[in-house]
Amino acid sequence: MDSLQGVAGFDAASFTAVHASGGQVTSVRLNPAKWPGEGVTHAWGGDVQMEKIPWSTWGYYLSERPSFTFDPLFHAGAYYVQEASSMYLEQALRQSADLSRPLRVLDLCAAPGGKSTLIRSLLPEDSLLVSNEVIRSRAAILQENMIKWGAAGVVITNNDPRDLGRLENYFDVIVVDAPCSGSGLFRREPEAINEWSFDNVQLCHQRQQRILADIWPALRKDGVLLYSTCSYSLEEDEEILDWMMEELEAASIRLQAEPGWNIVETSGEKGGYGYRFYPDKLKGEGFFIAAVRKTDGNTFSYPRSRKQGFEKLSRKESDALGHWIAEGSPLFLFRHEEMVRALPASLAEDLNYLQSFCYLKKAGVLLGQPSVKDFIPEHELALSNLISAQLPAIELSRGEAINYLRKEEIHVAQDRRGWSLVRYQGQNLGWVKVLPNRVNNYYPKEWRILKRP
Repeated sequence: MDSLQGVAGFDAASFTAVHASGGQVTSVRLNPAKWPGEGVTHAWGGDVQMEKIPWSTWGYYLSERPSFTFDPLFHAGAYYVQEASSMYLEQALRQSADLSRPLRVLDLCAAPGGKSTLIRSLLPEDSLLVSNEVIRSRAAILQENMIKWGAAGVVITNNDPRDLGRLENYFDVIVVDAPCSGSGLFRREPEAINEWSFDNVQLCHQRQQRILADIWPALRKDGVLLYSTCSYSLEEDEEILDWMMEELEAASIRLQAEPGWNIVETSGEKGGYGYRFYPDKLKGEGFFIAAVRKTDGNTFSYPRSRKQGFEKLSRKESDALGHWIAEGSPLFLFRHEEMVRALPASLAEDLNYLQSFCYLKKAGVLLGQPSVKDFIPEHELALSNLISAQLPAIELSRGEAINYLRKEEIHVAQDRRGWSLVRYQGQNLGWVKVLPNRVNNYYPKEWRILKRP
């Protein structure tokens, strides 16, 4: 509290009151590629009301927090539970980047995936999103959430920013939601108060500078970097913006916000524009975001000679997979470790370039494994936007869907044998294999619901 005296927008009395109130804000962002539509009967219950988040196209406040665990649409990737203030990233991206053409975008500190799913929904079809997480355990939940979102033009990496910095002049946009001291989450996560200290703020300040310095070479000339934290501290917000403008020669980008949104525009000593979100002024948690443009550097061109790192499927092999995949944009189908994956064809050269520098945890959509007698589809294909709408599918009730997600046996009358999708309210949940006397459940064991309703 002492460190915030004099900070733009800080009102000690109302700030203290909102933290003491115990109030909580629940918000979700719908997946435009999957949400079943207005009036859908979902598992939230009829008492849960939806209110539009003004700065988000697909964001909604919920009047109360339902049990997302027992909503099959959540597991299908029809929406993402995300803090409302952080959804302002949509406005920052729309106002600073040209979304009318394909872009190469890096989400540098991406886990658990809220900002990556938001970014992917905004990007044109042939764009590439690289979602990176340096901590291996957090990269696993990032991968799970991106699989559920269903987009094909995504590569997930598990690299230090310094490694990605070697991709010189490659990205059009870099998003850095930097590790921070977390004071903006005190209302939502009171235990974070015990972890806060002046020393930790200084440590985060230094770490943020290192991350930005390491990744800056990967941004092309005139490219955009969006920097954000969930901290109120000047050292992690305006002072980092000042540092970028001075040390990296970045040019600040001024964003527009409606007056009624109550977002506080602030300015550092170098005249750069930042945007603060206070929970006593709007329905959301503490958040800071700033946009800058790179003034030096060069444009990017692919190296002339670089050996292809992935085995492309033959025409015959590709044709054999045709009925599993929806018609649409051409795909680059390739084999890696005996498994077949798909990526938009326009990104094949990017995939080859990235694998020369990065550890790729996931690239495109994992389709499955060919065998002598059958093609064994993967869960990732079932949840992807590439899946054919003509495949056999079984519509489940909510109770049946929960049993499926618990990886329990489900009992459905089905004349057709073999692989089949299972759906809830039209959204794919995964695969089953219908046999003469039973239905085998192929939901991933590591994703199954462990709790009871």
